[in-house]
Amino acid sequence: MYFKVLIPSAGLGSRLGESYKNLNKALVSIDNKPVISHLIEKFSKDIEIVIALGHKGNLLRDYLQIAHPQNKFKFIFVDNYFGKGSGLGYSILSCKKYLQCPFIFAPNDSIIMEDIPDPDINWIGYGNSKDIANYRSLLFQNDYVEKILEKNTIISKEQKPYIGLAGIKDYKSFWEYMESGKEYGSITTGESYAIEKFLNNGKLIKAIPFDWYDTGNLDSLNNAKQKLISKNSPVILDKNNEAIWFVSNMAIKYNLDSEFISNRIIRSRKLKGFVPPIVDEKENMYAYHLISGNTMSKVTNKVIFEKLLNFLDQFWCEEELTEEGRVIFNEKCFNFYKNKSLKRITLYFNRYSEKDNEEIINGVKVPPIKDIFGMINWDLLTNGNPTRFHGDLHFENILLSESGNFCLLDWRQDFEGLTDYGDIYYDLAKLMHGLIVSHEIINKGYYYFEKTEEIVNYGFYRKNSLVENEKTFIEFIASKGFNLFKVNLLTSLVFLNIAPLHHDPYSKLLFYLGKYNLYKHIKGNI
Repeated sequence: MYFKVLIPSAGLGSRLGESYKNLNKALVSIDNKPVISHLIEKFSKDIEIVIALGHKGNLLRDYLQIAHPQNKFKFIFVDNYFGKGSGLGYSILSCKKYLQCPFIFAPNDSIIMEDIPDPDINWIGYGNSKDIANYRSLLFQNDYVEKILEKNTIISKEQKPYIGLAGIKDYKSFWEYMESGKEYGSITTGESYAIEKFLNNGKLIKAIPFDWYDTGNLDSLNNAKQKLISKNSPVILDKNNEAIWFVSNMAIKYNLDSEFISNRIIRSRKLKGFVPPIVDEKENMYAYHLISGNTMSKVTNKVIFEKLLNFLDQFWCEEELTEEGRVIFNEKCFNFYKNKSLKRITLYFNRYSEKDNEEIINGVKVPPIKDIFGMINWDLLTNGNPTRFHGDLHFENILLSESGNFCLLDWRQDFEGLTDYGDIYYDLAKLMHGLIVSHEIINKGYYYFEKTEEIVNYGFYRKNSLVENEKTFIEFIASKGFNLFKVNLLTSLVFLNIAPLHHDPYSKLLFYLGKYNLYKHIKGNI
């Protein structure tokens, strides 16, 4: 039958809190794919999907155009999506002109496991969750809805949560009820206002069960993230300003900073042959085709790691600089290693309203960061070795293809503004940091962090393969004449720098791991 799909996506997604403020909630990842893509893949590509846009609307539109180029979309920008007069019903009515046919009303914050039926009858979807207080719920008999109950209304053990998914066959009546109800609740209540009017006027609405995961609040989102993981899915930790998604046989990289994206694109051309070619781009994202293979985190062993080091030894070709260029490069290193670190440390302290104090970390008295920084030989650190560089060289960003070749992913956009070259020691430090802390271990929660006043304790598991790789890496560093002390100092700075970018308590673990190790390497073993 002929029908369309409506996915309202204008709202702020405030129930997800600060962690996802830079994304439309439709773009929150489940199994490394935005929720809305899980939904869109339920429908044939010849069915038009109407998207109501508001908060981060351009971002959502750009994503859908890259990720689903063969789908038919109608994008409607809602002129009032927060504040007085706004509401789900207002967003729905903004799309009325384009939905003069039967349609499916679908949520942008749910994962639906089953196929979704056509709207050849009026129907409404429900789940089997026992937590119904936070949702509108349904009472039904013989598979037909009798009543829609508001949130926190529990009158029967038989009521089921309404999942925000409905088939609207009688679209003319739906729009009549939504229009006539503007002064009586349709604007704030949304589609359920008209559906309840269906019931009041004797229309039959079939109740259909679905296996469903809510992603619209943090608790249910985390539950969905834990349960919906594909085998061999890449381990990617959430950040509040960037993401990488895998959909339609592409990897799509998003960042809040448009300059970040534009520099990534420039760098991809300079790293041709080592990174995948970019096939599509927008202001805040770019895409490249997936390559068959496994990340190093899945396959590493002594032989493969040694092969990787040989590959990187060829990748790190030296850049010849003039005397003036050397001075400028060292200044770049100083800004990148010291000044950027100080900014990131300030960002961390501001995030947690903490101060730079002396602390007992894992039983060792460690002075404030400012004092530790005063002990660092910055001339040593900022006398860089200019080479071609990657900039985020850890195992989740290194792919071993089925053909046996390495491919580098998620390269850094610049080195303190430089796109042609950077400091090889930064790549060495990034590789070392990934050997110490595994994304897989963190993602599984195999770590702890405790802080009581000025006493800090932390710990984490390490994979045996990475411990062995670290030993091999240290031998490689020595054989190439690199300074291991310098690598260790920069690795500690890496931990401090990335700490404010990750989720709590992992961010705190990173910060104190960096602070402890920086002091340890400066003072010798403690």
